[in-house]
Amino acid sequence: MPEAWIGFKARDRQRYWWRTGILTLALVGVMLTMSLTTHGPGKWWWVGGVGAFSVVVLLSMINSIYGQVLLTTTGLEFRTFVSRRVVPWSEVAGIEERQRVSRSGTWWELRVIRAHGRPLMIPGTLTNRLMDAELERKQAVIQERWYLAIGG
Repeated sequence: MPEAWIGFKARDRQRYWWRTGILTLALVGVMLTMSLTTHGPGKWWWVGGVGAFSVVVLLSMINSIYGQVLLTTTGLEFRTFVSRRVVPWSEVAGIEERQRVSRSGTWWELRVIRAHGRPLMIPGTLTNRLMDAELERKQAVIQERWYLAIGG
């Protein structure tokens, strides 16, 4: 069984970069507005807080955009911007699609449900498209590899 990568395609990465850029510009705008209009001794704490939040949001989006999972015969190798992790197939209890509702819309993602430990989001599977064929394809590939690995 050859190894397979799960991640965003180039067009999806580009689409998410646009969203990240718009969000970053909005946060920088808030920071500039606060620094120019707020007067008082605590002003720089607010500007610094919004700046730190902006950095965290930007790193989170980069992590989400470029994160990938390598499906091997032994398990899933998570490769993200900030971490590396291996989850053996024997530790996987299920692969499920989760829905999140936020102010920006409804989002779906795939998660690895582990026998022990918290569920892990699979990088490269976040989407806001209803009935996304690409997400369904990724889920089918992961489940197929899992069943083959555990002898199912």
